[in-house]
Amino acid sequence: MNKTIISEIFSLFENKGSILKYGNENVTQLEHALQCAELVEKNNFSKEIITAALLHDIGHLLYDKNDPIYEGKDGYHENLGADYLSNYFGEEVTRPIRAHVESKRYLSAVEKGYYDLLSEASKASLVVQGGSFTKEEAEEFINKPFMKDAVELRRFDDQAKILNKKTPNIYHFKHYVEESLKI
Repeated sequence: MNKTIISEIFSLFENKGSILKYGNENVTQLEHALQCAELVEKNNFSKEIITAALLHDIGHLLYDKNDPIYEGKDGYHENLGADYLSNYFGEEVTRPIRAHVESKRYLSAVEKGYYDLLSEASKASLVVQGGSFTKEEAEEFINKPFMKDAVELRRFDDQAKILNKKTPNIYHFKHYVEESLKI
């Protein structure tokens, strides 16, 4: 059964993800996922964080209709994706996925200049997603389990939007995904 979910996930990325744009960026969901996973892999993170990087935006692919973000609404794709994946992967994978939007809110609050580095689409989605954290919210957030990993994932997420960038294909990352599955 666990091998079946990998086939389903990869098929979703190869079919829907290869045509669906990543928000209002110039890359597709698949291109964004591959760029993010490659960056995490090159920086020697664990198989679970590489898996989270590859799958962090799967929630965008799970909507029956259009992604609410295109209408300026928060569809909570991070929760949709983490909930979907939680039957197959542990918290090392799902918590950073669930927290990658909050990580943007966190970094916007605590890191001078971070907001200015965001793409225009990320700045617009930040507003819809609740804006920067307060100091108190930021302190509470970063002390939860796996949030430091989520913040690192977010940094790579922000960099993974390069048009026509060559990356390995999705099957390059398959062994990380397989090894990260719950037994």
